[in-house]
Amino acid sequence: MTQEEAEADAGGTPSRAGPVGTVNWGTGTLVGVFTGLLYGGAKEANANVSKDAEVMLKMGSTTDKREQYRLMRDAMEKRFIRVAKGSLVGGARLGMFTATFFGIQNLLIENRGVHDVFNIAGAGSATAAAFGLICWVQLKLAEKANLEIENSKSPSDLQGNQSRVGAAIDRLENSLRK
Repeated sequence: MTQEEAEADAGGTPSRAGPVGTVNWGTGTLVGVFTGLLYGGAKEANANVSKDAEVMLKMGSTTDKREQYRLMRDAMEKRFIRVAKGSLVGGARLGMFTATFFGIQNLLIENRGVHDVFNIAGAGSATAAAFGLICWVQLKLAEKANLEIENSKSPSDLQGNQSRVGAAIDRLENSLRK
């Protein structure tokens, strides 16, 4: 009879604690998400310094106050959107990474019954391998998409001012007619 069963029979509530040393997956993931939000937002905010300088140059070239206001408003809206997107993407990436790491670490602790440095090393290696594979697949898909875009730029496809989308639609229609 396990300790939880004994406590349940005695009228007590069974303990929810896992093995000694088990990492709290939820807390680790939450900390990872918030850290990623901060890191992604700060990274995007620092990357936009040169774009702010361009806006200031444009503002100095016009004396119209309405035009200056419009330029400043547009720049601030774009910057807000870039920083918000960077925050969300950074939070999602780091949150998924930490969730995967702590999940694998807890899995190793449960399966091995021991909490030691080998669980941490194994979880880190497995997480890095998984995310490395994801990055590699993403890179290969981007290369394939770029190659497809280059192949679709033949002069026969782009007649006049027709866009690439229009040319793709024409190619699809021609292939369906055959």
